[in-house]
Formats: sequence, C-alpha cells, structure tokens
Amino acid sequence: MPSLDLDTLAARLPDRPLTRFAPSPTGYLHLGHVANAIYVWGVARALGGRVLLRLEDHDRGRCRPEYEVALLEDLEWLGLEPDVGAVEELRAGKSLYRQSDCEEIYDQALRRLQVFGCDCSRREIAAEAGDRFNREIPYPGRCRERGLTVAAGRGVRLRIEPGAERFTDALLGDCVQHPDAQCGDLLVRDRLGQWTYQFAVVVDDLRHGVDLVIRGEDLLDSTGRQLRLGRLLGRERPPVFLHHPLISKPDGAKLSKASGDTGVRELRQAGVSPAVVRGRAAWMTGLLPEPGELGVGELAGLFGRGRV
Repeated sequence: MPSLDLDTLAARLPDRPLTRFAPSPTGYLHLGHVANAIYVWGVARALGGRVLLRLEDHDRGRCRPEYEVALLEDLEWLGLEPDVGAVEELRAGKSLYRQSDCEEIYDQALRRLQVFGCDCSRREIAAEAGDRFNREIPYPGRCRERGLTVAAGRGVRLRIEPGAERFTDALLGDCVQHPDAQCGDLLVRDRLGQWTYQFAVVVDDLRHGVDLVIRGEDLLDSTGRQLRLGRLLGRERPPVFLHHPLISKPDGAKLSKASGDTGVRELRQAGVSPAVVRGRAAWMTGLLPEPGELGVGELAGLFGRGRV
C-alpha cells in the first residue's frame, strides 16, 4: 500500500483545508463508500480541515429520492457529520450542495467554454474505435468541425487540445496524463440535457472552494481532464488530489451498489454496530491490521502526523 506523508500534504494546503464527501444517490451506501468516508473524514480531521457533503445527482435517470433519503440516514447512523452542507439543510429542500438544484450555475459555467454540438451516439463512437476491451474509448472528433450548434437532443463537447497534465498525487506520487489521447473532446452535457460527472464535479469543486479531493483509485484517470477543465474555467490554484486504494469482495470483484452483502442498510438490519462497520471498511482498505471496532474520534489517528 502506498504511504501518505501528512506533513508534506499539509504543506501543500491552506490552513483548515476543505475536502468533500460526494456520493451519488443511484443506490444504497456500501462498504466502499464507508472506506472513502473514512479517508475523507480521517485525513480532514488529521489536518484540522473541514468536510463538505455534496449530493452528486446529475444522472437524473438513475438517481432516486429514496436513495438520497437512505444515504443521509446511513451517514448519520455512521456518525459522520459534515462541516459544510448539513444533512438537515439537504433534507429541508433546495440546496447549493445538491447538483440538481444548481442548473443555472452549470449553464453559466458552460458559457465560459469553447464547446460544440455533437450528435454522435455511444454506439457510433465505439464502432469507430474498434476493439478496446476494458479500456476507455476516446472521442474521435467526428463533430468537431461540423459546426453543429448547441441544441436540444445534441451532446455538448469541450475542445481538448494536445498537451500533458502533470500533478502529484498525495499517495501515488508524480503523475502525467494526456486528456486528448485518453478521452478526446470532453462531453460536458449529454443528449438528454444532463450534465456529466466530469463537468459538474469540476464546477462544484471550484464554486465550493474544495482544496483537497480524496477519492478512489478508479477515478485517477479523470484527474488530468479535470485539471484542464478547471483551468479553462479560471481556477488559478488546482486542488490537491489523493487517490486511495479500493476495497473488493473476497473473490476480487469490485464492490458496487448492488452488493447487498456489503450494503450499509443490510449490515444495520443484521444488527452490526456503526463502530464495527467503520472498522471493517478501514481493515478492508488496509488502514487497520485486523477488523474491529473503530470510533469516529479515532479516524484522525489512522492518519497521524508522519507516515501510515
């Protein structure tokens, strides 16, 4: 497991840095979310920082109100209280910390970018790319010079020019990515009129003033394009990124929201305590040598000054 030097990380951040826990209400929380929350709250508390809670419900086809209700309940049950974006505020109605309530903010951000209309379907893009099993398919640029306007029923893409994006991950060290080769011109709004994850998360981290992004290694490849997009939106100082190891089931399969055997709701119903759930998630991600109870007040100790 890579090691985290908290003193070096602190030197790259302002006093009382802001990080965020930003789940999507497309299913129920599972131990993978808990592991991420442990990193988020633990590192934040060890740095004397703050945690923002944001609901990333940009995918209106998959997000459901019952998932949001359950997510907030499970977070309270786990004893994980945000410093910004309070649970009660989100329950009360519209909020700046729920993506579906911020349409005008994304519209304003879009107007700052050089974008073009695109009528390509995923099937067409995949067919042109050929066999790329288990690899990201970059957009081939079919609509870049067609002069399509941004209109209903068309996707909206951002021009991504060649060039490297270099960053130092707090756990993984120096990284270099080439967004033009990885993803090509970036989809920022799909043909259904929904904002994409890549776009909404960059706009949100900029407007919320997030200094530190803590997330799983499965999102590492998104970093270069998000840095590029943030700079185009006028972000002068990019956030620091920390990509932590994922946890998986005993057979090696990645956890998903369909994993009932690792779901927080199922563990609650089985009578497992919040401390045991926190401890199990910390153990599965390598932060504890063995499973056991883990108190909320002990999270910062997992990332004590020096190395873990």
